[in-house]
Amino acid sequence: MKALDRKLIRDLRLMWSQALTIALVVACGMGGFLTTLSAVDSLALARDAFYAEGRFADVFASVKRAPLALEQRLRELPGVLDAQTRLEQVVRLELPGVDDPVLGQLIGLELRQAPRMNRVFIQRGRDLGEQPAGTSAIEVLLSAAFAEARGLAPGARLTALINGRQRELVVVGWALSPEYIFAGLGGMPDMRGFGVVWLDRELLAGAYDMRGAFNRVSIKLAPGASEAAVIAELGQVLKPYGGREAYGRADQTSHAMLDNEIKEQKVLGTLLPVIFLGVAAFLLNVVVSRLVATQREQVAALKALGYPNRSIAVHYLKLVLVIVGLGLLLGVALGKALGLMMTGLYAEFFRFRSFVHVLEPTLVLMSGAVTVAMAVAGTLNAIGATVRLAPAEAMRPAAPGRYKAALLERLPGVRGSVQLRMILRQMERRPWRSLLSIAGVAVAVAIVVLGNFFRDAIDYIVDAQFNVSMRSDVVVWMAEAGGDSARHELARLPGVLSTESGRDVAVRFTHGPRSERGSLQGMAERPEARRIVDVDGRPALPSSTGLVMTDRLADKLGLRVGDLVQVELLEGQVRTLMLPLEATVREMMGLNAYIERQALNRLLGEGDVASQFALIAERGREGELLRALKALPRVVGSFSKATLLRNMQDISARNVRIMSTILTLFASVIAVGVVYNNARIALAERSWELASLRVLGFTRAEVSGLLLGEMALVIGIALPLGMLMGWGLTHGLVGALKSDQFMFPVVIQPRTYAWAGLAVLGAGLASALVVRRRIDQLDMVAALKTRE
Repeated sequence: MKALDRKLIRDLRLMWSQALTIALVVACGMGGFLTTLSAVDSLALARDAFYAEGRFADVFASVKRAPLALEQRLRELPGVLDAQTRLEQVVRLELPGVDDPVLGQLIGLELRQAPRMNRVFIQRGRDLGEQPAGTSAIEVLLSAAFAEARGLAPGARLTALINGRQRELVVVGWALSPEYIFAGLGGMPDMRGFGVVWLDRELLAGAYDMRGAFNRVSIKLAPGASEAAVIAELGQVLKPYGGREAYGRADQTSHAMLDNEIKEQKVLGTLLPVIFLGVAAFLLNVVVSRLVATQREQVAALKALGYPNRSIAVHYLKLVLVIVGLGLLLGVALGKALGLMMTGLYAEFFRFRSFVHVLEPTLVLMSGAVTVAMAVAGTLNAIGATVRLAPAEAMRPAAPGRYKAALLERLPGVRGSVQLRMILRQMERRPWRSLLSIAGVAVAVAIVVLGNFFRDAIDYIVDAQFNVSMRSDVVVWMAEAGGDSARHELARLPGVLSTESGRDVAVRFTHGPRSERGSLQGMAERPEARRIVDVDGRPALPSSTGLVMTDRLADKLGLRVGDLVQVELLEGQVRTLMLPLEATVREMMGLNAYIERQALNRLLGEGDVASQFALIAERGREGELLRALKALPRVVGSFSKATLLRNMQDISARNVRIMSTILTLFASVIAVGVVYNNARIALAERSWELASLRVLGFTRAEVSGLLLGEMALVIGIALPLGMLMGWGLTHGLVGALKSDQFMFPVVIQPRTYAWAGLAVLGAGLASALVVRRRIDQLDMVAALKTRE
């Protein structure tokens, strides 16, 4: 073994604790890359494979009622490779012993011909067969997520309100489809409250008098075809049949939620690991530069013995690569473990036919290359200084520092403390080292703030959406818009304290060349049960003369307050309105627009019409109310706030808490790495000074106070800076994660700042105990043996 390699092993043995803490920081960065980006790869690969196998459609459209003969004409449209029609209906499902409202999406399947697009795969049980003679129960397939959440194994029975009649359904199998990888209401995962039900198309057509007709069409585009052109042509063909505007895959609910999750993880998987690796590069630079400073004599001796600069530079580069290599190995193991965990969490939201965690070798190599590049770049300056060190200069001890009164000594109360003055002079003498140490600890504080922000955001969202905005306990949908007199019938149900009417109309907003699909929601003049609330918790009122629109929708349309926007109805009779934008509101979810309900009805030339009702119930009587709603055939669906809240807390909030815990642990590793390495290197650099003070009669506590006091001062300055940095980092991340479906509110509770402070203080205290122990074990005779 070469002499320099033996020296490398001895150096690593002596500084093993410092090398380990740096390797852990590197592992956090590497593990962060692999965890998030491998989860993205796994989602994308599972999605693409399922889309290809299931022949997922490219364009979708709904109609009121269109003849089956139209299907051939749709296939002949320019740019269309294939067209497939079917029947769909939303119904109310009822499960034995369950009061919670449950909605079902009924989809008719041809029993004699497998779907050419949006294929259905059996996960458990068997496929649909001919309806047995003499049986009234309808054989159905259930979406696997819903069936599993409700424990509806093949053979289980439930009922559905199909066109006003209660029909018994018997489950024959669990199914998966690329069209419903994500299933939920309003963008919220709700496996218990929403299920997809596939059944014989003939039975569904007979129940709704839709034989020879369809109300849903899926289009597969020909290679190179223009999606926009096909959508425009499809809309014209379907318009006479009450067709809603066609839309592309990007606006399909399941795909949009999956695509949004992939985009969010790409942001998280790039931003946070870069921060970790930046801190690791900083630590490596500090360690190598200070190691060189303490090994000046060894470097001089090596040069005097004829070792070239290149060999010495490679020696210290090997030191860096060994530490980084250990971090890479730990990072790969960490990334694989956390990637498997994240894939398991995603499996609760997204259902694929095959979904496994994939850690691509190219991703490992790419992440490793980025990690090594950042680590080496962070130490090039220190290694360069080693190479430039002349032997004669290195033989001489470093020049004594030129100490003078520090600027901070002028502060009141400082001059009375000798220890504090010594600490301030030491920090001011090496300002860049002090600033970098403060910055490293501040980053750790910022990451703890960021990690726990998600927990604060979920708590705030729950309060804002379920207490401030949604004051009602139950929301009821009618089969179609009808007279508002239904409100009085609902008010007589058991436990109902008040009712509030609303209306929801599918529309397309157009301003100049820009257009967006959305819904126009008619609300009470002064809503109480369901209010418009911005991200800051401030309520807004709907206008009777114009629109109140979310700021994201206004930005997408290029609208300013006062501008006119074209509103085209996509259901019922085709009508177009020109309305002014009265105000914007920063909501958290969706692209929404609001108007006063009576004003909407006047604009549409209709009477006192409503399609949904928000009910406030007496405490403890919600179950009784939900049971009473089951007896109303006009009610096609409802949801309970308590059930939706429980589902959200069981899945979404739990997953956010898991991620917050992981980020907090990562931040604690950074804090330990920065604080401990600074203290250990300072101890190595100042051992002569500390030993001299001990000889002069200073106690161990007084000597420790000089070193640990500097550590405490660094942490004390870094805490407020880190909290401010965390606030800024959170705002930047929220801006990067903002999407059409959702925007996180920037809410950071005092407890988060307190937890960040405690986490870093705990890391500092642990480091201080280790350093204090080494100070107590300081060999004063060896430390004082210095050359003249």
